[in-house]
Amino acid sequence: MSKIEIACFNPESAMIAFENGADRIELCDGLSEGGTTPDAETVKDLRAKINIPIFVMIRPRGGDFTYSEEELEQMKKDLIHLKSLDVDGFVFGLLDKNDEVNLEQNKTLIDLANPLPCTFHRAFDRANNLEDSLEKVIDCGFKTILTSGQKPNVSEGKENLKKLVELSNGRIEILIGGGLRSTNIQEIREFTNAGYFHSSAITNGGAFASADEIIALKKS
Repeated sequence: MSKIEIACFNPESAMIAFENGADRIELCDGLSEGGTTPDAETVKDLRAKINIPIFVMIRPRGGDFTYSEEELEQMKKDLIHLKSLDVDGFVFGLLDKNDEVNLEQNKTLIDLANPLPCTFHRAFDRANNLEDSLEKVIDCGFKTILTSGQKPNVSEGKENLKKLVELSNGRIEILIGGGLRSTNIQEIREFTNAGYFHSSAITNGGAFASADEIIALKKS
């Protein structure tokens, strides 16, 4: 049975994920922007209701992953506030203007998050050079990389995903996500040898996770 993280863009999806056996929730806002920092009140209310790990997205806006000093300050403030609400980890990823992993900015946020674990999100799929970026993310101190193998989705990226699992060699978790569904998880797992998978479990083009899809992902 695979470990499954569900990307939840609203508290309703988080409850559906919790009630149907998800191992972890990635909580964010901004579905149309691919995920932004959720509201603190939402996080607080949800924490009172669910006891599985909640990892919170720190991303001030949609678009690219290169942030101004003002935006970085906002990310720091958001992280410090959300950390006080008893979350279990954070999800973010900062690149420089050349699409290289921004060592300094990422380390700043990881230091603030300490001792909570951090996931480098799919900004990884925009970064230059698979191997170099992997080493930089490890050097920053991230525990996990969420990736589709630097391709548009996990099916196209499966060769790279397999390579990342091999190259990481247990030094960091490769969390596979991006077009992952119950219909392809078994094939992707067998091909890549990864152990943790990420999906929104949204099957109808709407905004809410499907209970049936979460159950199917877990069983696959």
